[in-house]
Amino acid sequence: MFKLYDSFAKKKRAFRPLKKGKVTMYNCGPTVYGNVHIGNLRAFLFADLLRRHLERKGQAVTQVMNITDVGHMLADADVGEDKMEAAARKEGKTPLEISEHYTKAFFRDIDRLGVRRAQIYPKASEHVEEMIRMIGRLLERRHAYKVKHPDGGISVYYDVASFRRYGRLSGNKIEDLQAGKRIDVREEKKNPADFALWIYNPQHVMQWEAPWGKGYPGWHIECSAMAVKYLGETIDIHTGGEDNKFPHHECEIAQSEGASGKRFADYWLHVTHLLIDGKKMSKSLGNFYTLDDLIAKGYGSREIRYLLLSSHYRQTLNFTLKGVKAAGSSLERLDAFADSLTRYMPKEKGLKATKAGLALQAFDAALDDDLNVAEALAALFEYVREANELMAREEMSTMEKDAAGRLLAAVGDALGFTFGRSVEDKEVPESVKELVARRETARKERSFMEADRIRDELAEKGYEIEDTPEGPVVKRK
Repeated sequence: MFKLYDSFAKKKRAFRPLKKGKVTMYNCGPTVYGNVHIGNLRAFLFADLLRRHLERKGQAVTQVMNITDVGHMLADADVGEDKMEAAARKEGKTPLEISEHYTKAFFRDIDRLGVRRAQIYPKASEHVEEMIRMIGRLLERRHAYKVKHPDGGISVYYDVASFRRYGRLSGNKIEDLQAGKRIDVREEKKNPADFALWIYNPQHVMQWEAPWGKGYPGWHIECSAMAVKYLGETIDIHTGGEDNKFPHHECEIAQSEGASGKRFADYWLHVTHLLIDGKKMSKSLGNFYTLDDLIAKGYGSREIRYLLLSSHYRQTLNFTLKGVKAAGSSLERLDAFADSLTRYMPKEKGLKATKAGLALQAFDAALDDDLNVAEALAALFEYVREANELMAREEMSTMEKDAAGRLLAAVGDALGFTFGRSVEDKEVPESVKELVARRETARKERSFMEADRIRDELAEKGYEIEDTPEGPVVKRK
């Protein structure tokens, strides 16, 4: 039974989709005013892991991840400088140019990390009509109110006192929320906790017409409008980082349920924050990493993916460069096992029951328990140790080898990896084969400097050589 920790219910719940065999999932995506950092990437990788596991269990997943390109304030408040507008001014570009540049950068990052793309990536700026319609319904149902400014402009706020469930997700009570603590200080509000649905600001670069006048949408209304448009008024799963829980997700619930009268999401999943060398990630501390930063330091996207996935999503991950190296070592161990398995020639057929089959059951059981990747990997590496011993004693049967191959394929599909670097002979270019043969001749003639030179030439072509008792094995670098 697949169980997930629902942040709203504050407990693990058996996962049952609204429609059998079909899952609707909405993930809070990037705000495209700059490159995403590894904390963002951890949340995106978690969504990828969740989708992969659901699909392995036979569910058809419809995944939507938004692109926020308007209405996102610097302090998560209703006043201040819009992040898109600030980035545009800083870089001497238009908000559209900023959005297009960093949206492409986002897709480049997730593609390098092996993330399966969502079916839909709606941009906030292209769904303002849907937001206006939802705001209109909230006004009709008296969950929202208008505020007229001295020059005639109108802003629209959500009246949190009109929604009894406000605060249930985060645990915040309206009466305890004080202005100035992630709550905007504005005298025009009925309650300090009320939040903007529509903002009147004639100086803002991005403007749209609405029935109540010109302006632009607040941050929170965007996700509600886009989730409802593409997935319906009630969805199965909504995910995001724990910093989204309040105020963003709390406000999403109030808006969506206030407009429809229906439950918005069945399961709320939140990824815990990430530390860098034991400290909170911060540009001012100089410990703010993007994927490009880490690749420039010589680390690969494969080990970065492994490290970001390897701990439980509800546990704080302390990201260190030593941790990235350790992740690389873990992957090398799995690659070496896969290569050994490929070369191993069993001497017996064996029985039906296999240790690999039991290991896969343990791996899947761990993922079924709220995606406990750490426990799943522990089961995998325990099997790798036992299987290596079997091969060393030449006691691995044909059936065990086949089951081990299925285990690696299943683990790779679940976690987003392909294991093993050995290249089949038919895949090796003739020019590479010729270099390998020349290197073998040099080694036999004890011309080790020439052999090393050829090894370096092969490395430049993207190949490595492992010398084994059976002869050289060509591997991808």
